[in-house]
Amino acid sequence: MKIYLAGAISGETYEDVVEKIEAKKYALQLMGYKILNPMTAKKAIRTEIKLKSHGYGNPESTNHAIFGRDRWMVEQADILLVDLRDTPDRASIGSCFEMAWGFAANKHIVLVMEKESIHQHAFVLEAADIVFETMAEAYLYLEALSRME
Repeated sequence: MKIYLAGAISGETYEDVVEKIEAKKYALQLMGYKILNPMTAKKAIRTEIKLKSHGYGNPESTNHAIFGRDRWMVEQADILLVDLRDTPDRASIGSCFEMAWGFAANKHIVLVMEKESIHQHAFVLEAADIVFETMAEAYLYLEALSRME
């Protein structure tokens, strides 16, 4: 099964985002998942001090390139793992779009966020098929799903 890794990127460093994705990627690959990574073909932005939500000029990271590539990856996925933990002061609009695309495409959406998250919103909660507060809980659930194939 293919799993798309969604989560907050804006305001983070490139290295921090890649590190978080690589940790998830490693754990999920051990379960047999194929990973769809939102940082694919975005190495040109690695020199940014903090990643921003728009306005990159290189071909792989224009607004349209990011929008189109991420939507395409969501459509390819069987499952979206949306990690919205540790986002106290900024909503991840991109992740919300990815959840909406996934919902519209009937993808299974696994959401991880704290009870006091800025993302506590009816649309986010209703788009998710299941909500966990910790990655450990999500991994246990995803491990069970990976054994279904």
